[in-house]
Amino acid sequence: MTPLIELDNISKSFSGIRALSGVSFSLSPGEVHALVGENGAGKSTLMRVLGGEMRPDTGEIRLNGEPIRFTGPEDAIGRGISIIHQEMALAPDLSVAENIFLGELPAGIRWASLRRRAGELIRRLGFDISPAARLGDLSIAHQQVVEIAKALSRNARTIVFDEPTAVLSTGDAERLLDIIRSLRREGVAIAYISHRLDEVFAVSDRISVLKDGQNVDTVTPDKATVDDLIRLMVGRPLSQLFGEKPDTEIGEEVLRVEDLVLPNGVRNVSFSLRRGEILGLGGLVGSGRTEVARAIFGADPVTSGHMTLNGEAYRPRTPKQAVRRGVGLVPEDRKGQGVVLDMAIMHNATMAHAGPVTRFGFFDPRRERGVIDKLVKALRIKLGHPTDPVSSLSGGNQQKVVLAKWFHADGDVIILDEPTRGVDVGAKTEIYFLIHRLAAAGKAVLVISSEHAELFGLCDRVLVMGNGELRGELAPQDYSEEKLLTLSIAGQGKAEREMSA
Repeated sequence: MTPLIELDNISKSFSGIRALSGVSFSLSPGEVHALVGENGAGKSTLMRVLGGEMRPDTGEIRLNGEPIRFTGPEDAIGRGISIIHQEMALAPDLSVAENIFLGELPAGIRWASLRRRAGELIRRLGFDISPAARLGDLSIAHQQVVEIAKALSRNARTIVFDEPTAVLSTGDAERLLDIIRSLRREGVAIAYISHRLDEVFAVSDRISVLKDGQNVDTVTPDKATVDDLIRLMVGRPLSQLFGEKPDTEIGEEVLRVEDLVLPNGVRNVSFSLRRGEILGLGGLVGSGRTEVARAIFGADPVTSGHMTLNGEAYRPRTPKQAVRRGVGLVPEDRKGQGVVLDMAIMHNATMAHAGPVTRFGFFDPRRERGVIDKLVKALRIKLGHPTDPVSSLSGGNQQKVVLAKWFHADGDVIILDEPTRGVDVGAKTEIYFLIHRLAAAGKAVLVISSEHAELFGLCDRVLVMGNGELRGELAPQDYSEEKLLTLSIAGQGKAEREMSA
């Protein structure tokens, strides 16, 4: 079959730095071709070339076998190529129908016809979303459905999905994969970029690996494993991603939570966290994990229950009070809550310092540069200059800046909510190393993650939540996905019966 799209020997440089070097990539009708690699491997640059946002320095783009040179993104869209970015390009205050046909709305809008056409596109994707609904009132998953409907409204025959499930729950992610499978059956050519390798194997026909702006290999899911892909991407197997766990002594109790009840339905949560311990908190998305973290950090109110920190009563009303008591939080929403994207890297990394604020910044500016230089070196943050905005960094390096705040703040308890969401496997390894360093320094660390391998590879023990309750605990000898899911869904009794069977 003649490929629908071919990118042949594409090279692209920025200020003398080579982002792509002779990369080739193709898509056929009815194919899902995944593109994987670490941050900085060149995936996004290659897709921007495909989407007409950038012109290659060398190489050729062919559409249906004919050479083509896009004049810009609209030219690519007009030729049936749509890119669905992780950061969706939608207008939250407009309706679903208006968003789907944004950019092609006539001066005189026939609302009934517009909503009818929007409804047909949404139903084609298997969803029932009102075309008249305000987009900002929809869940992230449904907003993504609108983005896909928008691409279909333009008769897209090639769709690029760039990290489409990064902010979705497990259930919503599976529904999105079902949409991609249905589009494949309709003959749409799909490029799929994701750090979630289980999804890549579940949905792809071919998988291409990029490293340092070059092709490494192209494999098929039936002839490769996750370990094979990781070796191609970073040069080492999955078992080595977590590094060798240091021999950290677990000390005295730092945080105790007893019978915690929250207004959002979380109830009767009790546990303790010790110095030098990495404690996991697992369970399905929506089980109450993040809500517990936010309550401990003072971001959400507590209905009842009791908490102690270093043996003293602890009930923060605000995050500021929590920080002053030595509790830090790396939130699930890194870009929305963890950093100030337009603020300098150095200010973001030091903003959790609890000392006096001067008119120049959060503390003596003569010390700030020295502190940030040490943090950049210790956390191996790749940046241009400390005064550059955080938005200039890759996702993995943005996450390191969030972690840097708590290395500098010198607290006792660090809560990490989905610490590696949206970062590549290489950056994950570095973040795991930093988490081990926090524990080795005597911090009490609570890790919340939807990735079971991450919990098992990092944590000294794992608590499991389900339906707002703490359902049980797993020791290392009991670690398995089946047991964790059984606890989350059915509770401790059934899990214990299955363990003994």
